[in-house]
Amino acid sequence: MPCYRCGARQTDPVRGASPWKRGVRHEAQVLVCPDCQRAHDLDLDTCASCGSVALICRLGEVECRSCGAVRLARSNDPLVPAGRPDPAGRPGSSGQTSSPGLAAEVEAALNRVLGRS
Repeated sequence: MPCYRCGARQTDPVRGASPWKRGVRHEAQVLVCPDCQRAHDLDLDTCASCGSVALICRLGEVECRSCGAVRLARSNDPLVPAGRPDPAGRPGSSGQTSSPGLAAEVEAALNRVLGRS
């Protein structure tokens, strides 16, 4: 999953904690790269109870990692079948097309891991 702000992709992780952070934006789980974390205008969703941006979204729920508050994820967007573009053309939607070069990156990684030339 790329950074929601700049589109940067994670590289192979090193041991230890990842410098990438999770967040929730418009009721969807997003990743924020280390460079974008320095910005103060990340536009992430906040907890209604404590105001924290340390939220995670899973199985239709949004949970605050700071205070533990849990609520159902709200979505006003219609569902879009996989592989079909979002009618409004919004980035980050479930119908988003893959970025150019992603298929080549995945193929190169598989070849590397599987020992293919």
